[in-house]
Amino acid sequence: MNVLSLLLARVLLDSGTSILELLLGGLYLIGLCGIFTKCGVEGWWALVPMARWRKLGACADREPEGRTLAFLEGLRILLFLIDTLLPAGTLRLMVESALIIVGLIRIIYLVRAFLGLIEVFGAHKAWILLWLLLPCIPAMLWGYGRHWKPRWTVDEFRSEAAGFFSGSKADVLDQGLTVNLEERTATELFQKKYLLRDIHLVIQPGHMVLLLGGSGAGKTTFINAVNGYEKAKAEVMLNGRNLYKDYKELQYDIGFVPQGDLMRGSDSVLRTLMDAAALRLPVSFDKAQRKARVEEVMAIFGLTPVQNSLVSKLSGGQRKRLSIAMEFISNPTLFILDEPDSGLDGVMARELFQQLRGIADQGKIIIVITHTPDRVIDLFDDVIVLAKDATRTGRLAFFGSIGDARSFFGKEKMEEIVKSVNRQEEGGEGRADEFILRYAEEVRHG
Repeated sequence: MNVLSLLLARVLLDSGTSILELLLGGLYLIGLCGIFTKCGVEGWWALVPMARWRKLGACADREPEGRTLAFLEGLRILLFLIDTLLPAGTLRLMVESALIIVGLIRIIYLVRAFLGLIEVFGAHKAWILLWLLLPCIPAMLWGYGRHWKPRWTVDEFRSEAAGFFSGSKADVLDQGLTVNLEERTATELFQKKYLLRDIHLVIQPGHMVLLLGGSGAGKTTFINAVNGYEKAKAEVMLNGRNLYKDYKELQYDIGFVPQGDLMRGSDSVLRTLMDAAALRLPVSFDKAQRKARVEEVMAIFGLTPVQNSLVSKLSGGQRKRLSIAMEFISNPTLFILDEPDSGLDGVMARELFQQLRGIADQGKIIIVITHTPDRVIDLFDDVIVLAKDATRTGRLAFFGSIGDARSFFGKEKMEEIVKSVNRQEEGGEGRADEFILRYAEEVRHG
């Protein structure tokens, strides 16, 4: 059944539109208005092309499908209008072929979205046939039938953990990192989405911390909030200073090494580090001082023997050490690394983490994301575990020592901990809400 945008297009451009099509399409939209209202969404959104699919996705707990359907509807409208304006020929045939392909893809996402709505309303999966063939019938029945009620509304949290918060903020340290993150949100197609909520922790100087979490748990979002790259509704304090308010003064006190690097292969190791020194060291440093700092950093990371080698000629381990050395030039207090051991074998990875351990022992704070933590877990002090609650919001499931983490989760290996908080459809145990709740209770009661 076509939605309002295509019905309007047909009225304007196709004199052959039947009264029956218009009637069924109108009933469908009226039914959606009722469904939206029951699910806590203003009903008039059903009349807005594209946006209606975003809202339907929210009602069905299928937001990714809703976003895709909104995009596909916009694309169909554009292709439909182009098709009506083109004369007969090869180009018009190509546009019509594209319309068919888009239509087939749309059916797949319609099935996913409607199955989600069926689950929300507690109906049998056989209803999917009516939703695809004659959607005005289920839309009207579910929208206005007294016996059809959604199990939850869009504004309600769908789990006890989602509505439960620790209720306490971390005390600000004079020395160290304090994070009091209330929420990190994003707006996508008229819908506010929570990415992170209720994360409060402090990290002492000299600690090397592992950041764990499954795909989509918010690890990168958390890192970006901590380093100031993407600000959240939060207070991030580094050695007693507010990072968000004093970002310009503190930005070089934070080193961030992403998974990939942007180093030029045609430069030497020395040239690469000298350029980094020119960018990251204070302007008061003269050339001799910058050179001395570069030589010091090369010695720390074992790069002195290859200082004249081209970046393109370095081994994987050497290249990783160089990318870390570039950020360490400014001697940051907080050092964050995203999968620094990616692509390295066990021996090279351990050597790299031993160097990071040595940096932490100098009083620095090191936060690391790695997908193979167990081979170097003895080098870490603490672990942060992020997990998605039932609303797919990143939450703090645990923060503490490695030993306490093993006891808290009842798991010996860190990879087993990640599996325990991952959703079942992701191959995990689906216990995220359980641990989020338990940890929040422990924090709440001291």
